[in-house]
Amino acid sequence: MSAKMNWDHLLNKKRQRKTQSKTMPYRNEFDKDYDRIIYSSSLRRLQDKAQVFPLQENDFTRTRLTHSMEVASLGRSMAWNIGSWLLEEKRFKNFWEVKELASLVEVSCLVHDLGNPPFGHYGEDIIRNWFNNWFNSHDFKKVENKYVEKGFCPLGNQQKNDFIYFEGNAQAIRILSKLQFLNDQYGANFTYGTLATLMKYPWASDHPQVINKKKFGYFYAEKELFEKLHKEVGIGDRRHPATHILEAADDIAYLTADIEDGVKKGIVKWEKEYQDIAAYLQLNYPDKYDYLEKYRKQVIQYKVPNNDLVNVQNFKVIAQGIMIEAVVEVFKDNYNEIMEGTFRGSLLDASTAKELAKKLERISIKYCYNDEEVLALELVGDRVISDLLHLFVDAVVNIEEDPKTKLKKEKLFHLISKNFRHIQSLDNSGLPNIEFENVSLYNRLLLVTDFISGMTDSYAVNLHQKLLGVKLP
Repeated sequence: MSAKMNWDHLLNKKRQRKTQSKTMPYRNEFDKDYDRIIYSSSLRRLQDKAQVFPLQENDFTRTRLTHSMEVASLGRSMAWNIGSWLLEEKRFKNFWEVKELASLVEVSCLVHDLGNPPFGHYGEDIIRNWFNNWFNSHDFKKVENKYVEKGFCPLGNQQKNDFIYFEGNAQAIRILSKLQFLNDQYGANFTYGTLATLMKYPWASDHPQVINKKKFGYFYAEKELFEKLHKEVGIGDRRHPATHILEAADDIAYLTADIEDGVKKGIVKWEKEYQDIAAYLQLNYPDKYDYLEKYRKQVIQYKVPNNDLVNVQNFKVIAQGIMIEAVVEVFKDNYNEIMEGTFRGSLLDASTAKELAKKLERISIKYCYNDEEVLALELVGDRVISDLLHLFVDAVVNIEEDPKTKLKKEKLFHLISKNFRHIQSLDNSGLPNIEFENVSLYNRLLLVTDFISGMTDSYAVNLHQKLLGVKLP
């Protein structure tokens, strides 16, 4: 049996670089993490990254930013509930630990999608497929042999898998610990507690779990950081208990919000789909059903415009409440297994609201994820990201010495963010002493994925058009 995780370690406030600011109970270290990222360019870029519907021109449909804000709200609410229970059960020593848990979950939820590439989760698939094909190509073998001849080691299994199974979750860890550059090589310098919570899959890309789940938590480049988290937070290859709350908040948010967006866009036939859900609610949650029916009649009586949208918004509130209550109960009932790291699956799937969640997921798949507009724009994203990867990988891996701006590959290199290029020049002491000609093949590929995964949907499309001559700069 695994040793139980300990909240004294789980609410870990240490950082890679010690902070000089004082900690007050009303503004804990996790609140400071929130303040560090809320003003960042990495978070702002989420406002132009797709949740479900890419490249929207209206101001209603959710983006990754609005989705993340909603997840943070739901996660904070559940954490307060669970934290209060932990205090009652004397698992927490005082009220301030309850607040710390709420703050930890809130900031982790806010940044959980920070590493997602353009065009949502499909963007991850595009990157994975491109690298899987490239690593099996003759071009890669020639490139790798060239680096071996220069004295570099061939790419290891974990290094290759970092790209073959490219994971936005691992990229978020990388952004927070390195790429959101402020003063030094530690990026936003988040607490170990927040980084551990954000790591939904706490194992490397060559771990046996990856074969089944196709998911991992950190890149080879952040191996040393993971070892610190392992030691300081005590998670090992187990999920931080707060990660379960984050995942549940994410699930509850998208299951309800994607349908609302679909109704607003006119593609979800809500009245038709509601009849099936209404029968389920009437049988299992009669008081919730009566509440919804009351307001559905009121919408007709008051001749409220966009009645489908109003009805689905009222339903969203009820559905979220049902799922939140169910998730919190599962956390409490399975607390020992969660603290031992032996709890399997998600809180929502283990809850009494599982059937409701499946019904909502079915609606989203039927109308939203298979919508012609979504599929067409995802195909655009496939072409855009694949072409950009081809151009930038080919350029970056073939630069021999300090790049000027004369050759095509050098011009492409200089289009990459200066911050990302600067990160690759830092030595172990944080000084920019590494010339680009001495940057390994693995780190050059990371430079490309850092750049492309950080793009917004619109920026990726515009850059693609410019580089292909479709659009002038």
